[in-house]
Amino acid sequence: MTVMTNVKLEQFPYSEAAKKALARKPQLFIDGEWVDSTGGATLEVIDPSSGKVVSHFVDATNDDVDRAVAAARRAFDDGRWSDLPPMVREGMLHKLADILAAHADELAELEAIDNGKPKGMAAAIDVPGAIGMIHYMAGWASKLGGAEQIEPSATPRGLFHSYVRREPIGVAAQIVPWNFPLLMAVLKIAPALTAGCTVVLKPAEQTSLTALRLADLIQQSGIPNGVVNIITGNGHTAGDRLVRHPDVDKVAFTGSTEVGKIINKTATDSLKRVTLELGGKSPVIVLPDVDPKVAGPGTAQAIFFNSGQVCVAGSRLYAHKSVFDSVLENFVEASSFWQPRASLDPAGHMGPLVSDEQFNRVMGYIEQGKKAGASVAVGGDAPASEGGYYVNPTVLVDVKPEMSVVREEIFGPVVVAQRFDDLDEVARQANDTRFGLAAGIWTNNLSAMHKLAGKLKAGTVWGNCHSMIDPALPFGGYKESGLGREQGREGVEAYTELKSVIIAL
Repeated sequence: MTVMTNVKLEQFPYSEAAKKALARKPQLFIDGEWVDSTGGATLEVIDPSSGKVVSHFVDATNDDVDRAVAAARRAFDDGRWSDLPPMVREGMLHKLADILAAHADELAELEAIDNGKPKGMAAAIDVPGAIGMIHYMAGWASKLGGAEQIEPSATPRGLFHSYVRREPIGVAAQIVPWNFPLLMAVLKIAPALTAGCTVVLKPAEQTSLTALRLADLIQQSGIPNGVVNIITGNGHTAGDRLVRHPDVDKVAFTGSTEVGKIINKTATDSLKRVTLELGGKSPVIVLPDVDPKVAGPGTAQAIFFNSGQVCVAGSRLYAHKSVFDSVLENFVEASSFWQPRASLDPAGHMGPLVSDEQFNRVMGYIEQGKKAGASVAVGGDAPASEGGYYVNPTVLVDVKPEMSVVREEIFGPVVVAQRFDDLDEVARQANDTRFGLAAGIWTNNLSAMHKLAGKLKAGTVWGNCHSMIDPALPFGGYKESGLGREQGREGVEAYTELKSVIIAL
C-alpha cells in the first residue's frame, strides 16, 4: 500500500530569518567569539525534503578542537562560571531559556530544514522541550550540595568534623545526534552548566544549524566567554579528538550503540567519566482488554513519530492473539495520518528521513525483511517525490525472532507486528534483545500493567502512551542501551564529583 504519490517543496519557501542563518559564514564558536577554522574544509547542509545543498559549515580540525577545549579549560580553571553564586548561574540559564522562547519560530524552522521533521512538530515538541529543559535544570543550581556534618563511626578516639562536597567535574565534551538536534544539545548543556562545568559541544555532522544558532543566543544570555564552545565537524575526526583530549574530564554522548562502545573504550584510557544514551529496539505490548480503536493509533504514533528516528521508537509491536487482527487493522488505518510530507508543509505530521544514507539504510532493512519471509501489511516502499528522502509508514508481519528487522535498530518508520499468548511469554519476547532503553504497555488492567512493567528490562516503561519524556525524570537504558542517566537530579549529579573532608579537631 502506498500512502503518498507525490511530494513537493517549492510552495514552502524559507523565511528571511532562515535564509540569514543559512547564509552564515562557516565558523566555530570558541571562547565567546566566532572564529575561522585553521583548515578550509567544510561540510554540506542538505535539506532532507529536497535533497539539495542549502548551506555549509566547518569541518573542524584537530587544532580547532584543541582551541575549543583550551578555552573551556581556562574558563573552568579560573572559576569564571563555577565560582559565580548559584543563583546568578541559575538566572543566566533562565535568561537563555527566555531568549530561546523569543526565537522559537525561527528555531523550529531551522530544525525542520536541517533534520526534515515537520516544522509544526518542532514548534510543538522540540523547541518547547528545549526551553523547559533549561528552566528545569536551572533550578538545580541553587539546590545542589553535598552532605552536612557526618559523624564518623570508625575513626580513632577524638573529635572530628566531616562533610561531603559536591563539585563540578570540569570540562565536558558533549556529542549529540541528529534526530533532535536542538533538544539534545540543550539536554547536554543545561545540566553541565547547572553543575558548574564548562562545555565543548559537537552537534551531529548532519544537523548543525540549530546548535550554531544556539551559540548566538548564548552570547546574548550573559554566560561568560569560554563556558560554552560549539564546534562542528565529523564524528570520526572532531568527535574522536574530543573524546581523546587529555583536558576533557567527562564525555556525554547520545547516538548509536556501535559508536557508543568505541567512545567508552577510548575514554577508558584516561578514565574519563562517561554518560552514554544509545540505541533501542523498544517493545510495545497490547493486552487483550484494550480497545483496538485506541491502541491502533496509539501504537502507530509510537513508531511513526519523527519518522521513526527516535531511540525509544516502538519498533516491535506485540498484540495479544485475541486482538491482534483488530489492532493491526486500526494500526494500518492510522498510518495514513503519518503520510510523509515536506518538512515545511503545515499539513505534515511525518517528514523525510534525515539523509540519503539513512534512506538507504531503512530501505535496505525493509528489503532484508521481505527476503527473509516477512509480509508487508502497509508501506514497504518510498513515495514518488521531487527529491528528498521519503519512506512510507511500514508495517511488517509474519516475522520471526531471528530476522534482522526484529533484532536490529532500523531507526525509521518500520514496525514488526507479532502475536503473543500470555504475560510471561511476551515479557521473554520483549526482553530478547541486546537493548533496554524503553517499552510500552497498553492495558486497562492496573495489576497487569505493574506486573509487566516490573518484568521488562528497560530504563523507561510507558503505560497507554509513548515517548513521554520529562526533565524531572531520569532517562537512560539497560544493557547495550547505555550507561548512566540524564535528566532529573541524576542528570545534574552526573557532572559532579564527591569529595569527603575529615578534619581532626
